[in-house]
Amino acid sequence: MRLRLALLAMLPVITLAACGTSTSSSEAGPTRTVKHAMGETSVPMEPKRVVVLDTDKLDSMVSLGITPVGGVVATENEPFPAYLGTALSTTKNVGTIAQPNLEAIAALKPDLILGSKFRQEALYQKLSQIAPTVYTERVGITWKENFLLDAEAVGKKDQAQQLLSAYEARAKETGSKLSDIKVSIVRFRPTEIRVYGPDSFSGIVLGDAGIARPEAQLLADKEDKRFTAISQENISTADGDALFYTAFGDAAAKSQAEVTAGPLWKNLSAVKEGHAFGVDDEIWMTGIGVTAAGKILDDLTKYLTPLV
Repeated sequence: MRLRLALLAMLPVITLAACGTSTSSSEAGPTRTVKHAMGETSVPMEPKRVVVLDTDKLDSMVSLGITPVGGVVATENEPFPAYLGTALSTTKNVGTIAQPNLEAIAALKPDLILGSKFRQEALYQKLSQIAPTVYTERVGITWKENFLLDAEAVGKKDQAQQLLSAYEARAKETGSKLSDIKVSIVRFRPTEIRVYGPDSFSGIVLGDAGIARPEAQLLADKEDKRFTAISQENISTADGDALFYTAFGDAAAKSQAEVTAGPLWKNLSAVKEGHAFGVDDEIWMTGIGVTAAGKILDDLTKYLTPLV
């Protein structure tokens, strides 16, 4: 009798615990194991409800023909990237890269979450309680490896490899027609101006195309060769045969307008010769995927072909 009463007393606790446990991938059907930045995770063979927690993964999913049920944006109140067209029209906003909304993610009942150790390491355990979660290690410089890992997680690694190979072949073809042009990349941020080096996303695309860079933008003396900040006074280091520039957000766009209206900017040879081109920050900087990379090649062809 006492044992029966004790078991009955435990039932509410067991019930509550069960209510707080997310449905495991094994309960959803057959699974496979994916190795990633946080270890190993069993994921559904064919996930149907994917949530992504970085802009590169938005690009990756659309490139693979997948519409994620949820995704984050770079900054609050920002729409999904326009260059991806209507592919994300049904995707729900679940916060920003820095602050994903866990309640909004859970409400979507995902069967797979794709995130980044670099961005969201502290949230991994909580996200894993919602759904199987796979993390890439870094961002930017490893964009190709990240694409392949994300594709593996959704069961489309072969397709991803084909897309990468096609992109790399096109990059070489594009660059072969644009020899002897040194290209500069500049980004305006709200509080600083940056030049982008060979290990940045757009820098890697230029490298894949075999397009040369100004000596100062190779960042040979820097450990981090993604970018370096420059002052308006030394804007001359941003010069090149051609210059592509972007602005990250409204505050940066205001700064860009002020700097590009000034005499130091106007004295750059690329500017004086009409070879400075404003381009889309979502494509050149935050896209970080094979579709964005293809659109950078579009820009290179459009703006540089007349200069050859």
